[in-house]
Amino acid sequence: MPTSWEAALSRALLRSRTAAWSAFLAVHAWLAFLGVFVMPNAAFWDLQLYRYWMWLGVHVSQWPGLGAAWVYPPGATVPMLVAGAGGLGYGNGYAIVWSLMITALDAAALAVLMRRRNGLAAAWWWAAFLLLLGPVAMGRLDAVVAPLTVVALVWGLDRPAVASFLLTVGAWIKVAPGALLAPLFLATRRPWRDVVAPAAAVSLVIVGTVVGLGGGSYVFSFLFEQGARGLQIESIGGTPWLLVALVSTRITRWMNQDINTWEIYGPGTTQMATLLGVLFDVAIVAVAVLVWRRRRQLGDRLWTDGQERHELLVRGAMAVTLGMLVFNKVLSPQYVGWLAAPVVVAVAVGLPGWDRTRRMTLAVAGATQIIFPFLYNQITYGGAGTTLILAARNVALVVLLVWAVRPLLGKRDEEATRIERSGARVAAHATP
Repeated sequence: MPTSWEAALSRALLRSRTAAWSAFLAVHAWLAFLGVFVMPNAAFWDLQLYRYWMWLGVHVSQWPGLGAAWVYPPGATVPMLVAGAGGLGYGNGYAIVWSLMITALDAAALAVLMRRRNGLAAAWWWAAFLLLLGPVAMGRLDAVVAPLTVVALVWGLDRPAVASFLLTVGAWIKVAPGALLAPLFLATRRPWRDVVAPAAAVSLVIVGTVVGLGGGSYVFSFLFEQGARGLQIESIGGTPWLLVALVSTRITRWMNQDINTWEIYGPGTTQMATLLGVLFDVAIVAVAVLVWRRRRQLGDRLWTDGQERHELLVRGAMAVTLGMLVFNKVLSPQYVGWLAAPVVVAVAVGLPGWDRTRRMTLAVAGATQIIFPFLYNQITYGGAGTTLILAARNVALVVLLVWAVRPLLGKRDEEATRIERSGARVAAHATP
């Protein structure tokens, strides 16, 4: 049991902006240390690919996405090239500059969060999430778009055009943020002017630039590069086969050398991969319909109650994000980082009903770090313990999706109305 002075010190630290900033930056320093110096070939392996692609562009004029199809949107070249300031040759320079860039972007987003009512609590939660998720939270392209998404969700009500701009820029770097334009559109009073127009303008500039540089044939190639992929070993759809593989030799764990990803094969896996390709799109549309339905239920109250609007936006973003995770045939560990933005914004603006989601998301992040990079070989070689941790993590993601979707069905308001009416009847009978 902590003593009274220890408890007081703990409370004082949690309420200190300086302590929160120090912890946030210390977590980034720790993750960078792990990725750059301790386990670069695991946690920061993708950075070697980024460095190599930029070396080809600078020294051989073979820019990805201009002369050949690329798995990433063309905007991904920008952060990869910025990190090249640390050097495109061998060594740690590229990874160090990349880590500094991610830290600067996250710090800028945190500064925006800190201006909200519960910004301090959000800072501590985000630091904990990053620490639990581990170095993969910094060493992937997803780390570039995470702070953009955070700021977009914070400013979604006050500056929807800026939010649309940020999400669209994020989508042209790593596709996922683009899906959040749907809840932003539905939570905005003038969506065509404030959401569609900025998104179209950004896209027109980027597409025009790529076409002008000679990459017109490949500007949208990233949309089709994932189609031939199999069922990734970490995906939720692959979990049943992964569990069966613990006791059956009919299931194969296979390293796809072309994309450096472990996949799982067995009876029905090809069909499941195909089905998930369809369900992925269906899930995004279904969430958009639920958000639209919830907007209709709220009616005029949506435009007079800022908390309801922010709940609609952030809840919709969380549901869309989880839909992209649960119904994805690829579930790389860095994808879990997508969950940070809606949760940390919900904490910052003080939305009610997010406590269990906040805790479960931290648990998912911690389980993901156990899986990758520390015990990944235990999964690829059939270790039962780590495989069960992965399965539990995937079940938790499904539970989070259910929790995210239920409030969009309007059941919370119906239950509240029922309780209020019951209370009114009891009060009426009790009046002398």
